[in-house]
Amino acid sequence: MDDRFKNKFRISPTRLTGWDYGSSGLYYITICTKDRVHYFGDIVSDNNPETQNLASLQGTPIGKIAHDNWLHIANHFPFVELDEFVVMPNHIHGILYINREDKIDWQINKFGSQSRNLASIIRGYKASVKTYATTNNIEFAWQPRYYDRVIRNEKEYANVREYIFNNADNWLLNGDNEDNLYP
Repeated sequence: MDDRFKNKFRISPTRLTGWDYGSSGLYYITICTKDRVHYFGDIVSDNNPETQNLASLQGTPIGKIAHDNWLHIANHFPFVELDEFVVMPNHIHGILYINREDKIDWQINKFGSQSRNLASIIRGYKASVKTYATTNNIEFAWQPRYYDRVIRNEKEYANVREYIFNNADNWLLNGDNEDNLYP
């Protein structure tokens, strides 16, 4: 696809060509804060021998809302099941399972209004966190886009789950860098 439109730069779409993002499937999501500002808190060493991870997020109020609102996604979208997720200082990783047994038609990803699909779920989630921040006079902004990947097999699913589970530990080891955002 050409990266220019009317002789101006255009960002290429990141969505899987030909995929229906309202169809049943597992989706790996990464949502970043604007300019990767650490709005959600800091990663600290856990020092608890009973936990499997060595690190965790010491969350700010907006970080706690980001965590809690993620847990409430299924309340607003009953066809979504949550899997592994983690809130990091400047991004969120999560796996969403869209389970639309009632869906019988295949509609490829297209520009326009979005409902009952991945884009509407992420839009609702991001709006809920931003609304809380605005209402409570908390400085906060999201990056305009988000990263997604359709999880295609069991091996990929296991790798993504492990990556998310170990993300805080990797942050302590490697710091804030691109490798902590996408497996």
